[in-house]
Amino acid sequence: MESVTKNFSNAHLGSKNANDLTADSRSNTSSEDDKELPASEKSLLQKIVRTGLITSKHDIEVQRQDPKSPLYSIKSFELLKLHPNLLKGVYEMGYNAPSKIQETALPLLLANPPQNLIAQSQSGTGKTAAFVLAMLSRVDPEHQYPQVVCLSPTYELAIQTGEVAAKMSTYCPNIRLRYAVRGEDVEKGSKIEEQIIVGTPGKVLDWATKYKFFDPKKIKVFVLDEADIMVDTQGHQDQSFRIRKLLPETCQMMFFSATYTEDVMRFANAIAPMSVIIRLKREEETLDNIKQYYVNCNNKEDKYNALVNIYGGVTIGQAMIFCQTKKMALWLVNQMVEQGHAVALLSGELTVQQRISVLDRFREGKEKVLVTTNVLSRGIDIEQVTIVINFDLPVTVTREPDYDTYLHRIGRTGRFGKKGIAINLVSGHSDHILLKHIEEHFCKPIECLNTDNADDMEKLGAED
Repeated sequence: MESVTKNFSNAHLGSKNANDLTADSRSNTSSEDDKELPASEKSLLQKIVRTGLITSKHDIEVQRQDPKSPLYSIKSFELLKLHPNLLKGVYEMGYNAPSKIQETALPLLLANPPQNLIAQSQSGTGKTAAFVLAMLSRVDPEHQYPQVVCLSPTYELAIQTGEVAAKMSTYCPNIRLRYAVRGEDVEKGSKIEEQIIVGTPGKVLDWATKYKFFDPKKIKVFVLDEADIMVDTQGHQDQSFRIRKLLPETCQMMFFSATYTEDVMRFANAIAPMSVIIRLKREEETLDNIKQYYVNCNNKEDKYNALVNIYGGVTIGQAMIFCQTKKMALWLVNQMVEQGHAVALLSGELTVQQRISVLDRFREGKEKVLVTTNVLSRGIDIEQVTIVINFDLPVTVTREPDYDTYLHRIGRTGRFGKKGIAINLVSGHSDHILLKHIEEHFCKPIECLNTDNADDMEKLGAED
């Protein structure tokens, strides 16, 4: 596995790596289906690959304790009366106007007296920037002690939030941040002087109670992000609640979650009672913008030849190719590398940092093709993807058609109102039965495509 680890750490596979990869594909004979990534890792990767905000077509739903109280929304950051240096940082990050959730949430978060907020929204809606802006706005830089605590479920998500805060406060040099995550130590007996602490629940709890590095009674803002992941992570919910009980009654509570199950709502009401609740409906995956095709093949070599014809005959922005097993993904990448194609591989055995590197390179266009397994079938959106290819049709453990995975896979294209193309490479009677079931299930036609036919390829190019 040494050669593959080296290739993965370089985050891409070029033709010069063909020999290493061939050797490795022989040693890695796993035919197991790859499992989906944990929710915390999908959230992290989504934050990293997202380059802009989703323009949601859905309205915001707001629930208030007092329905008669006025509700404001803003269309410009200037209306928030931010400190000029903070406003400058917001604009430098590329936020020219508030997103839909920011329009409603920011006036509430910045109001005086402070109001508690429970907010639900998907990744890419601008919620991290919203609560970071509120955190920074509440800090008094004259006071050299923690005034804000922000909890994230993992080390990587905490770092990601901290980086947003660091960028936004570029022109506020007197506002400083301290990470409370693994590997971060504070000298015993000392006190933290940074105004903002971003970290994981266990570390923050230890710093507040065991080591007394800061006084929780001086905290003005408490943010709990990715709460649905907290609920699913053993110990995080209890640790978060214990931190919450240390804080003063006047502390402003901000609670964010992508989903709102009964468990999450109980957690939310315990952390942030008497809150304004904001919900932004999740964009539903649909096949309406996606043209679906299938290609008849005899075997995997036939599938590869069809893939080469597609790759050579259509202008591809970015393409994602899904394989059912790690073994097939490695074989396919090896074939493409041997023919000089720049292709990225993403599978379940990579570390978080390796996955980030792979996705970064793909998003930046350094590789036009990303071969992956079911680890990336859902939860990650890359705007530039125009074509999705199912090298293998998705099936359940009982070899039945996996409709959900099919929807999530081809839903990686046709996102954000754009048109997309999905191509299924099918071989054998069983594949055709699977395809027929998929077509009937979604009530959407899947047209036959002959990749050796110039007219068909021209038609495909016109769709793209």
